[in-house]
Amino acid sequence: MPSLPARPDFQQLRHQARDLLRAARNGDATALARVRAVADEVSLANAQLALAREYGFISWTRLKTEVDRREALDDVNVAGLVDLLTREPELAVAEMTRWCDHPLGASPLSYVAMLRYDTSRDIWRDVPGTAALTGALLAAGAPVDGEPGGPETPLITAASYGDAEVAKVLIQAGADLEATSSPTSGGVPGGNALLHAAVFGMTAVVDVLVQAGARIADLVVAAAAGDISRWPLEEASPQQLLLALMMATDHQRLAVVEELVAAGTPVDGVDEIWSRHPLRLAAANGRPASVRCLLALGADPNLRDADGHTPLDLCRADRPHHLPGTGHTEVEQILEPLTNPTGG
Repeated sequence: MPSLPARPDFQQLRHQARDLLRAARNGDATALARVRAVADEVSLANAQLALAREYGFISWTRLKTEVDRREALDDVNVAGLVDLLTREPELAVAEMTRWCDHPLGASPLSYVAMLRYDTSRDIWRDVPGTAALTGALLAAGAPVDGEPGGPETPLITAASYGDAEVAKVLIQAGADLEATSSPTSGGVPGGNALLHAAVFGMTAVVDVLVQAGARIADLVVAAAAGDISRWPLEEASPQQLLLALMMATDHQRLAVVEELVAAGTPVDGVDEIWSRHPLRLAAANGRPASVRCLLALGADPNLRDADGHTPLDLCRADRPHHLPGTGHTEVEQILEPLTNPTGG
């Protein structure tokens, strides 16, 4: 069964139905079989129905409605979405299925929480207006914490994808700050929204969640939040200190970076869980302030990973996934004169 493309075009679907009808009328055996799988008469309506069924929809109208819903969300067309939801409130809840870039389906709320990542182009982007989309879905009856038994709540999804505006709306609507993802989910299995935001480097969401009262469970999450004063460093294991340094680096909590290194955390250490190295992490994720801080503390810009990549290599490799204006350009300018291209 085919899936719908990530960027739907209903006019293209109309053309596909007409092409199917034309082929069937010209005696093409495959086309005839496709149309007659739904009706005996070879007509445009039945060609449309056959196409809709092939895409997994009960009717041509349902197929169009699903395309209209996704276009309203993708285009951040709040008025269009509200119009759809007024006519069919169940669209605020009904799973979005049959899309090639979301083969497991997604709830409308979770889909909005993922809009910052453009799956069709494999890049991160800014999407103004997602808060209004979220509000419209909630007003139409979308459950703020998702359906029971789901792999993660919409707030966890917003945390993972870094949409602070969606997170704010969900929190204001009563989202459970301490809900955790399922043990078999992607991302951080069993983690709450704050841990997801911390692990994925979504600092704006970390700040929103901390301000809302999310519980800071340990030194590592505290480092992401920028305040480790409640956590005696002498009681932490070397691994906890390294993980905390990675978090502080990724979130550009420079005072925490300096405090952890001053306490003996190796500035060029590699953690045992993710095999991450502070400077390489900062370079890959475009964190110029952390890059400067780590270099000032003695980090080696020519220390390579297991695949032979320098921090500069990783910066350049990840840069195409981010829109112009992110920190990768500045990081490249910092590291380029310091990097030995021969590896010597």
